[in-house]
Amino acid sequence: MKNLFMAKMTSFSQTTNEDVCETIIALEKSALEKWNQGDPSGYLDLSADEVVYFDPFTEKRLDGLEALKKYYEAIKGQVHVSKYEMLNPKVQAVNEMAVLTFNLFSYEGDKVNKWNCTEVYLLEKSGQWKIIQTHWSFIRPDLK
Repeated sequence: MKNLFMAKMTSFSQTTNEDVCETIIALEKSALEKWNQGDPSGYLDLSADEVVYFDPFTEKRLDGLEALKKYYEAIKGQVHVSKYEMLNPKVQAVNEMAVLTFNLFSYEGDKVNKWNCTEVYLLEKSGQWKIIQTHWSFIRPDLK
């Protein structure tokens, strides 16, 4: 089993892997740009029908695109981020799957929100990368 996994991993060429990393990060930044203006459509367009979603404000996991649409509809237009920093983005890709992890600092006036994010992307048969799992959490607060 281990040899099969290694064979599949090495079948991803270095150039292809770098292209996947750039593509995934660009998709995420594009969705963030819309999100920062109160428009969740960038993330909804990126999400697969079977997406699952967690964030600190959900009581439980949201299952499916329809549940995510309903959740985002309630907060549409309420997010106004003046600038953001995507820190330490890392994409780990194997075959048709890619995992993006990063820290996000989003600035709303004098307030800075600090987040951890994990997105799991799937390359669909159509050739489009779609998010199948999202997890947002707060970066550990300073406990001084």
